[in-house]
Amino acid sequence: TTMDEKYVQQTWDLLKRAIQEIQRKNNSGLSFEELYRNAYTMVLHKHGDKLYSGLKQVVIEHLQTTVRNEVLAAINSSFLEVLNIAWQDHIIAMVMIRDILMYMDRVYVQQQNVDPVYNLGLILFRDEIIRYGTLGDTLRNILLKMIAAERGGEIINRIGVKNACNMLVALGVDSRRVYEEEFEEPFLRVSAEYYRAESQNFLLENCASVYVKKVEECLMEESNRAKMYLDKGTEQKILDVLDEELINKHMMTIVEMDNSGVVHMLNNDRIHDLRRLYILLKRVKKGLPTMTDCISRYLRRKGEFLVSESVDHEPGTSKNPIHYIQ
Repeated sequence: TTMDEKYVQQTWDLLKRAIQEIQRKNNSGLSFEELYRNAYTMVLHKHGDKLYSGLKQVVIEHLQTTVRNEVLAAINSSFLEVLNIAWQDHIIAMVMIRDILMYMDRVYVQQQNVDPVYNLGLILFRDEIIRYGTLGDTLRNILLKMIAAERGGEIINRIGVKNACNMLVALGVDSRRVYEEEFEEPFLRVSAEYYRAESQNFLLENCASVYVKKVEECLMEESNRAKMYLDKGTEQKILDVLDEELINKHMMTIVEMDNSGVVHMLNNDRIHDLRRLYILLKRVKKGLPTMTDCISRYLRRKGEFLVSESVDHEPGTSKNPIHYIQ
């Protein structure tokens, strides 16, 4: 038997009110069994489209009115905190809504090839909150400013950054795209600019061994930062940026520094410094050839010097290096 229109509307009104109560966190008086049964009946009698489009509308309305206004009101105060609370509330509500509409997820969603209930909730939060107006820019600017402050030695709320990054990853549903576009790509770009400037300052103020130490510290800090509160895939990417800006672009300068580069280290038996430089240069493609070329030039010069020294001390001997070796 088919449900008459009036009964369909009544059933949907009941479910709609329940969804709104869940969104308001007033779910204690709801009978999940009864709600599940009503949703099941609607889908069974081929009213899945009404249920699905109705759900979508209710979620959009809630996000556009209540949630968006709360987040916008916090732009100049506790933005990250308010956004995180809104996000946590949203996903808790979507889990409960998904449980009520489980039969629709299993049947209607599969048949129509539309987004499952929970994923729909993620996509709508992304579009109605994160990508609304300048909210995404605000979020990105706050995160980048906090990381810049931490690089400058300030203590920041790492948990706040971690929550925001986790949210952006989750909003991509099964991809990192949202996280990459909203945060990771700008973060890597800004970081490259920052370390480009830092490398110039380091080089002006320091000798080779101190520069190496500074780079080691930066690599360690960025690695820890990524592990602590960014997505795990970001760690290698930020380290690649540092390898390029701090090592690759300056390796000739470091290796050939007067009074502190490789020649200085060799002349003064600075084995520990050589080892650290070797480990650092090994991180980039042409790092080791750059170092070994410098060492082989040094050894060649040293050999030539020893030969000419010997010849100068023993008049009449040939200048042939082979003669010297014999």
